[in-house]
Amino acid sequence: MAKPRVRVPKKAKKGEIITIKTLIKHKMQRATKDKKTGKPIPRNIIHTFEAKFNGKPFLTGKWDTGISADPYCAFNHRVQESGEYEFVWKDDAGKTYTAKAKIEVA
Repeated sequence: MAKPRVRVPKKAKKGEIITIKTLIKHKMQRATKDKKTGKPIPRNIIHTFEAKFNGKPFLTGKWDTGISADPYCAFNHRVQESGEYEFVWKDDAGKTYTAKAKIEVA
């Protein structure tokens, strides 16, 4: 799995609505069987996505098997102050992936 990628503007005006884009490389493996052995392959999907600003959550998503591999997510956020975004993805295998980005508000 690759490192998550995020795109957040470096600067914004106070009260501006910005667009944030995130992408994480993940197979989003549904529960299936191995074709050669017939043994079950457990499901391993990203089931939770959370976006925080200065440590406070402002967006949480619960995902299921309908989400495609390498999920891309874009959303808007109104910024009032400078700070740091943190994005967190959690999958069924117990792995947590994080990415951070700073923004300066004038």
